[in-house]
Amino acid sequence: MIQPDADDPLDMFEDWFADEGLTVQTVKPFEGQAIPQHVQTSGLVVLGGDMGVHDEGAHPWLLDIQILLADAVRSEAPTLGICLGSQLLAAACGGVIELGSRGMEVGTPTITLRPEAHDDELLGDLVWPSIFPSMHRDEIRILPPGAPWLAESDMYKHQAFRVGRRAWGVQFHPEVSVGRFTSWSDHKEEDPTTVERIDRGVSQYAATADQVKVHAEPLARRFAQITIQAAITRLASHQSQTRF
Repeated sequence: MIQPDADDPLDMFEDWFADEGLTVQTVKPFEGQAIPQHVQTSGLVVLGGDMGVHDEGAHPWLLDIQILLADAVRSEAPTLGICLGSQLLAAACGGVIELGSRGMEVGTPTITLRPEAHDDELLGDLVWPSIFPSMHRDEIRILPPGAPWLAESDMYKHQAFRVGRRAWGVQFHPEVSVGRFTSWSDHKEEDPTTVERIDRGVSQYAATADQVKVHAEPLARRFAQITIQAAITRLASHQSQTRF
């Protein structure tokens, strides 16, 4: 797992992953830890952060994360990019990331699954429409070529997509607890309109926290199951090839 920001950990997903038997190894580039060029684990999660895709001047390792994500797509390793992670996945595969045209999306927007996603391995069997925490300024303006568009909200359309066989990006934050989300609301440098929007969003999440968990937990568990099954299949294939 790649954690780009100290304030954006795995949070609620940590226990759900552990319950499914998924062990997490965390790389923290903000502490100087190197990003591998190739996926060395059964799967990959890239979390969010306060920086943007185009902030590679201040955070040059953002480009290293894109290289790793491109490798994950090629190798078909189960991959989940969350918020910034989804934008990095899109950018790594030819998508376009820009400052959001409608301002910050913050709160727990309703996310709707698109018809073409009903057979998706990760999202297809979950309950939709769902509500998920969201706090982002940038948007994925154009998806990578050929990437299925899986889910949308009223404010920003590209809420979920898939690249290749098993690399998913979600613009929302299914992993974040209400306590962590509230801690992100330090808006000392924001304009008054955005401050008001953030305050409303924090209140919205506080009022819907139980409902958020109902939607977030199955997503986390399903990704863990996909990752573990992919590892089992890969091991069985390797053993079969070794015998012959």
